[in-house]
Amino acid sequence: MLVRFWGTRGSIAKPGPETFRFGGNTSCVEIRSGAGTLLVIDCGTGAHGLGQALMQERPDGMEGSLLISHTHWDHIQGFPFFAPFFAPGHAWDVYGPSGLSGSLRSVLSGQMQHAYFPVTLDQFAATIRYHDLGVGTFRLGDVAVTTHLLNHPALTLAYRLQADGATVVYCCDHEPHTAELASGLGPLSGQDLHYAEFIEGADLVIHDAQYTALEFPAKLGWGHSSVEYAVRLCEEAGVARLVLTHHDPLRNDAAIDLILARVHADLADRGSPLEVMAASEGLVLRTSPAPAQGKPKAGAAGMVPAETPSGPPALVWVADRDLEAALTTALRLEGLPCRAASGESDLIQALEQQEASVLLLEPAPGAEGPGLSHRLREFLGRGVADTPVLMLAAEESLTRRDDPLVSEWLVQPMSESFLRARLRAWSLGSPCRWQRAQPPGDEQRRLRRLDELGLLDTEREERFDRLTRIAAAAFDVPIALISLIDAERQWFKSCHGLATCQTSRDLAFCAHAVEQKSDLLVADTWLDDRFADNPLVLGEPRIRFYAGSPLILDDGTCLGTLCLIDTRPRQLSSTELDLLHDLRDLVLLEISPTPWPPRHEVRKCSLHERSSWPGAAPPPS
Repeated sequence: MLVRFWGTRGSIAKPGPETFRFGGNTSCVEIRSGAGTLLVIDCGTGAHGLGQALMQERPDGMEGSLLISHTHWDHIQGFPFFAPFFAPGHAWDVYGPSGLSGSLRSVLSGQMQHAYFPVTLDQFAATIRYHDLGVGTFRLGDVAVTTHLLNHPALTLAYRLQADGATVVYCCDHEPHTAELASGLGPLSGQDLHYAEFIEGADLVIHDAQYTALEFPAKLGWGHSSVEYAVRLCEEAGVARLVLTHHDPLRNDAAIDLILARVHADLADRGSPLEVMAASEGLVLRTSPAPAQGKPKAGAAGMVPAETPSGPPALVWVADRDLEAALTTALRLEGLPCRAASGESDLIQALEQQEASVLLLEPAPGAEGPGLSHRLREFLGRGVADTPVLMLAAEESLTRRDDPLVSEWLVQPMSESFLRARLRAWSLGSPCRWQRAQPPGDEQRRLRRLDELGLLDTEREERFDRLTRIAAAAFDVPIALISLIDAERQWFKSCHGLATCQTSRDLAFCAHAVEQKSDLLVADTWLDDRFADNPLVLGEPRIRFYAGSPLILDDGTCLGTLCLIDTRPRQLSSTELDLLHDLRDLVLLEISPTPWPPRHEVRKCSLHERSSWPGAAPPPS
């Protein structure tokens, strides 16, 4: 399942410079199963951005389900602003608890009465069906949904979602049944133990953590958890990953960083395997299928520890032992079992004994003749046909992309993050929406020209920094860069709004602009298969919009780009694109300045000549 966060704040929306990284919109989470079932959990102000994205994806219509945890305003305020509800051809089922105030539909329509809102619920153009929920289990497409009552002043439900062999649990808002547990200490019992059993063994738990243990006593009865309680609960329940959400509106980004640092230090001291992170707007997570059997139990409480991936190992055979160590480490970091083969015979023997989830090989198979290629092709007819074969090549010229045996060529050098992403995608049979650019045809000449200019690794210069400041201000974007694409990295001659001075080339959007030698405009990275899974999109600086104009010298050499980056999707008008080109040309003038005419060619105009200019005053008599 794919999980994407659109709103992470609790109680009231709090957008602003101090909540920029973790987000200011109230609760909204998008979840999609491998079969395409679309679920939205809670409909706070984050639902506005989600609705806009869904309309771009499927303007003609789509089906989805909205699960509302409870009807407090911060969880339903985005309901009247969810664009698919106003579009014919869309069909949505809305689920949530009904309480003393009436049915779910009547509560939702209440906030849209004329005293509060100009449009009524009856004016929605989509087909919308409302379902009142209690405690139980039901199915939405291929997703099994189980509900559980939470301890909150309003009738509130938690949701346990199971699909694709994985489990995601959403718990907002909830207060410990035993107040002492807010400190994260003491045994679980009674209702708290029952609650722990509900989230037992989940791959991912999204949990309310609005307060800290120190803040909790003053908020007793308000219906929210402490960070310490959420962590303790998930450790006891054998949860693999915990995402803290419903951030207090008084909590800025720096405060959340400090809380996370303290949690990580405590987990390290205890040697806990639990992974903990804070929800941030735009964060995308994917759950891996859990093993179907053999889950060990732990302790008298019968909790399930975090699960370890199992199944057929990946087989690695490369001649370079240092490279072999790097590859096997990358596989293990992804939780994928692996085995290194010492040679052809060892590789073939391993395939005879056990199937492999993926083959990662260095030598390129020949088209004919004995050896590895011939013997692997023999196995293709005996059950190995579905095994992905990833072939390593030291450079692009050594690849044979028309070879039907090879699922993908991995050309070195490559970053560890890119390698891990490709291994994860192939081993799990899931798409990887992150492509790295190919080197342009004139790569060697381009690199020589870049070296001749002597710009790489030089000090910052005001003549370049001035231009990126102007670009950021003119386009109202947080980041503007002058990026130079080196052999293995992109290096920033000027970077406005970004702390780092370089990234690996695998990550570089600008490398795609260099490859195509034309403007690269990405209106929304989440909708682009080249960039949606790029770590710079999923993590900091959370790129949603990119516009790069290539820096091409008079001899046709492309060095890099002047680029704009935003954390929100947007478009550039033709006028704005012209302005970007003007600024790019100014950058090129600084890189390769055009000399002024010689002094003897510059002269002053006579008074008589000036009088002949259009609109000039006549010369004095």
